[in-house]
Amino acid sequence: MNDNGSGSAPRDGEAGTTFMNDQNLELSTEEAQSLAESLQQQLSDGCLVDTDQESINRMIAGLGDNRGKLRLTFAKSLGSVGEAALPALCSALRSHSNVIVRRAAAKTLNIIGSADALPYLYEAFMEDEDPVVQGSSAGAMATIGPPAIGMILKILNDPNCTPFQIGLANLGLSFIGSKAPEALRDAARSEHAEIRVAAISALGDQIQSLQDTEAKELLVSSLNDVNQEVRAEAATLLGKLQDPEEATPLLCSSLEDTCPQVRKNAALSLMKLEAQDALEVLRRAQEAENNNDVKAVFAVAINQIDK
Repeated sequence: MNDNGSGSAPRDGEAGTTFMNDQNLELSTEEAQSLAESLQQQLSDGCLVDTDQESINRMIAGLGDNRGKLRLTFAKSLGSVGEAALPALCSALRSHSNVIVRRAAAKTLNIIGSADALPYLYEAFMEDEDPVVQGSSAGAMATIGPPAIGMILKILNDPNCTPFQIGLANLGLSFIGSKAPEALRDAARSEHAEIRVAAISALGDQIQSLQDTEAKELLVSSLNDVNQEVRAEAATLLGKLQDPEEATPLLCSSLEDTCPQVRKNAALSLMKLEAQDALEVLRRAQEAENNNDVKAVFAVAINQIDK
């Protein structure tokens, strides 16, 4: 299987790749019920599920069943098969005509959590039009963890991605962050602003749960980033860290930022932190502000803090 991290999966019939999934195989209602009961018994008894190709094909066919409980049994059974089921599952994910099978294949790859599936998950995320397939593929990539971070950053830097895809990628990056602190810090230094925004957004958990001082320094320096979206994200994140003593003077400085959105976010973060020490600075900033929308946000922040 291809594990080069490039995001390009080998196609059926290419050298070194053999997919043996019979996508024409279908189970009748009775066959699916009988097979699911047998597999459930094996799982309950702690017995090994058959790993021959015919058995794998039958379980994958079962992923298309309309009964969710049966699909879950087939997914768990394939998950217990593990690596041996990967080729057929990846083939089903990328090319099965039944969208229910594609969705369930992505969820099953999430259970297995093998980095060998990354190129196929990436392609499904980028090319499959079904949002559930996209979401489940993103979830599987996040579960795989640090090996997936390069592909998720590639998604964030792709101008063809939809807002929905960008949102999924941001969630995935945040999930992986605690497992790959160095990779996330590197992303925060990326030359691409979109990646810096996503990385800064994901640094919050890392700063709080890991007490990562280097990540905190990156967050503070991001308040002076050349890109206004990065500065705005940094101002928002400071308000979420619940550290008013350190954040207040930094956010007060951002009230004078050239970007209106940064000034808004700074005021809202001060409000969230209930920063009493910032009241006078906020009042002066409100008096000097020329943008009516920003001025209104300042007023809200002042009223909330002053209560």
